[in-house]
Amino acid sequence: MSHNDYCTITSAGVESEGGNTSAVRCKADKTEETLTVDDVLETIGFGKFQWKLFILTGLSWTGEAMEMMILSILSPQLHCEWRLPSYMVAVMTSVVFVGTSVGSPLWGHVFDKFGRRVGLITSICWTTFYGLLSAFAPVYGWLLVLRSLVGFGTGGSTQSITLYSEFLPVKMRGTYLMLLSLFWAIGCVFEVVLALWIMPTLGWRWLLIVSTLPLAIFICFSFWLPESPRFDLLTGNTEKAMATLQRIAKENGKTMPQGKVITHEQKDRGEIKDLFTPEFRRSTLLLWFIWFVISFSYFGIVLLTTELFQSGDQCGTTQGVEAGPSCNLACKYLTSADYKDLLWTTLAELPGVLLMFPLIDRIGRKKSMVLSFFMFSLFILPLYACIERVALTIFISIARAFNTGGFKVAFIYTPEVFPTETRALALGTCNAMAKLGSLITPFVSQVMLWHSKYLTLSIYFGCSILAGIACLILPVETSGRGLQESNLKQE
Repeated sequence: MSHNDYCTITSAGVESEGGNTSAVRCKADKTEETLTVDDVLETIGFGKFQWKLFILTGLSWTGEAMEMMILSILSPQLHCEWRLPSYMVAVMTSVVFVGTSVGSPLWGHVFDKFGRRVGLITSICWTTFYGLLSAFAPVYGWLLVLRSLVGFGTGGSTQSITLYSEFLPVKMRGTYLMLLSLFWAIGCVFEVVLALWIMPTLGWRWLLIVSTLPLAIFICFSFWLPESPRFDLLTGNTEKAMATLQRIAKENGKTMPQGKVITHEQKDRGEIKDLFTPEFRRSTLLLWFIWFVISFSYFGIVLLTTELFQSGDQCGTTQGVEAGPSCNLACKYLTSADYKDLLWTTLAELPGVLLMFPLIDRIGRKKSMVLSFFMFSLFILPLYACIERVALTIFISIARAFNTGGFKVAFIYTPEVFPTETRALALGTCNAMAKLGSLITPFVSQVMLWHSKYLTLSIYFGCSILAGIACLILPVETSGRGLQESNLKQE
């Protein structure tokens, strides 16, 4: 099942028994100082290597954000162009989240079983391929199938944060993972800008093609992508792990510390049962609920934005179904004004992430998520009233900013709670629960809205309050804590 080992490294590099600095000497002698991967990363620090990895993994987040953001643009377009009833528009959005819900835990198992590098490259190639194919979908049915396969692929690209987190020193992990999440906001903004430029002239098919560009760039540079040394140590591939750490030290212009790096070889990796051991059961269940609500609210407010913009008279919409479309085939194309307002609300994601920068380490991950949920609830309250479009845009933007900030903190917190052997699977199952929330939310924000605006907003308000309470009772605060390497007790 497992064993502990000690691999000697010196200031000259990684030392073998014969003196060859390209190999590793592993033995049971415990007279020298022992080191963890966190100790080594603290010594060699954050530098050129992590910046390269930051840009490369950021491209995967940008691409995934664009594939998600396009849903709020594609839905009203095809509603009109293909004369789709409202429920078919909602299904078109939901199949993407079905694909992600299925794919996320499966990709998580792949990442824990076979490696972060192979999982990330494979999932992004998958997403890019089916993203391009969906641009050539001839009919509604084919588009459903292809977009669901795109969703399946994005369940793996989310794991870029798992890979990046395993290369960061403890003190810098929160800051730079939050900085990485800016790529999601950038992707959302970039997608709206592309839509404003492409949709009026070239149409939605070209938008789908161009939207795969960040993922295509990632694939071109993926040959540089390293495997996580934490994963290599867990699989017993100590020489490769030490070589990666030496590579980081060299690129950062630092010297490897002297001592022995502790390894914990573990063959049973990526097992769902390990998420329900007494140590992790409570965290797993609470995080599943938190992720469900935060994604339900996030994509709900994204889709709700375009629906409220298209509804025209907000006072009329509040009165109920009479203010809705006269039939379920009635539609309205997004105008330039709609795209610009969508751009402003999307730009709100940037200050949302920036707001969490000083808070994530100062008050901790848990309290940051609590704040985001409660403030989101507070700023959707004005939407109950009859307000003009400018005020509507402002309140939606602020609510979305807090929701986005909390979403990014959840992405940082979750990999920090679980050990290396189940880290990707834990994030994958949480992401699956998130997409389950995303799957349900179109029927609330795109269908229920036309029957009752009050009920729609009340659902989002109530769920966010409950999720904030769930954050308060999470058993672990991970701020300033090193990543756990294994469930096995360390010697």
